[in-house]
Amino acid sequence: MDQIKRFDMDKKPLKEKFFLTPLAYLLSFPAVWKRKLKITKIGMEGLKPPYILLCTHHAFIDFKVTTAAIFPHRANYVVAIDGFIGREWLLRNAGGICKRKFTNDTKLFKQIKYSLETLKYIVAIYPEARYSLCGTTAILPESLGKMVKVLKHPVVMLNMHGNYLSQPVWNLKERKVNLAADMTQIIKKDELETLSVDEINQRINQAFVYDEYQWQKDNHITIDFKDRAKNLHKVLYQCPSCLKEHEMDSDHDQIWCKACGKSYTMGVDGQLKANQGVTEFSHIPDWYEFERKYVRKEIESGNYHFEDTVTIESLPNAKGYIPLGEGKLMHTTSGFILEGDEKGKPLKLIKEPLSLYSLHIEYDYFGKGDCIDLSTLNDTYYIYPLNRKNVVTKLHFAVEEIYKIEKAKLKAAQS
Repeated sequence: MDQIKRFDMDKKPLKEKFFLTPLAYLLSFPAVWKRKLKITKIGMEGLKPPYILLCTHHAFIDFKVTTAAIFPHRANYVVAIDGFIGREWLLRNAGGICKRKFTNDTKLFKQIKYSLETLKYIVAIYPEARYSLCGTTAILPESLGKMVKVLKHPVVMLNMHGNYLSQPVWNLKERKVNLAADMTQIIKKDELETLSVDEINQRINQAFVYDEYQWQKDNHITIDFKDRAKNLHKVLYQCPSCLKEHEMDSDHDQIWCKACGKSYTMGVDGQLKANQGVTEFSHIPDWYEFERKYVRKEIESGNYHFEDTVTIESLPNAKGYIPLGEGKLMHTTSGFILEGDEKGKPLKLIKEPLSLYSLHIEYDYFGKGDCIDLSTLNDTYYIYPLNRKNVVTKLHFAVEEIYKIEKAKLKAAQS
């Protein structure tokens, strides 16, 4: 593994090659026209590149909506390394900037700065760093405000609607849903002189608020896709009736608990209703946050512990995944420990709580099962639990809640 060439993170971003622009439009505009995309622009009068474009992240069509929103301008896009697999030349020449998720990467800052100051381009960033798990906002990095403050460029927010509903990450079969997006200049260049980092973060966080299921309800959107609840148990893994975890299952428009038998129907309006008895949560994000609170209690009580045998794959560059065989993954309030064999060399990766404010997870990734990924600056490890089923959503909750607890301790110690 030491001999394998790593992805070159130092190579400077490029302006999109002129011959790729028509291709980008050809791939994007028919898709968003078909879904009757409506873009509402607020405070955008007279604003021209360069600026920072912060985007919500729901589904692959996000990139097509972004293309339409910034037309006729083009952008450099921050893209995770797995997006470069087998198409590094194409993505680099289309303006892509590579990032390993949830790493403290100073090189990315330099690439963004170069794009804004030298290329005079828009830089499109999806700071949630993964598709939304249940149609609500993911945790944003605190470093975002500091980056914006230092770069001294206007900030535009692209808050998209319908993208998640049309292709939720837990079931990628497309539904027929019209799309909308609000494109708002949330910070003007001259405001950056007086706004503090905390004030910038507050403004960004407020702009990022969304709830796709509430948007569906408010706009009376009907989704009669017959498998609309299939795989919803990947996100809603804990029964709110008997409280058992990892015993949920789903198919068609149904989600049910295999332990106690309670079941729910997902209506065409996106709401849940118990088939018998009390409906604990009709709104899917409420069930999701109930699970988070339960994980928080488990952590605070000192009972949280995860351990399993896993298969491990390495992604050192854009050529593809390298199987590393089986290993062991443990997660506690002290963080992650991953142990395995890296082609004859012992692999031991430790991720302390304050090094991860969130966790990237995938459901049935390329048909290989649910996985998490942990990155260093030079490699990304895709990790598939072998015995514990439907656990990655809980792991992501645990990472976020442990981070919050440790961050609060650190701030208390410093004050």
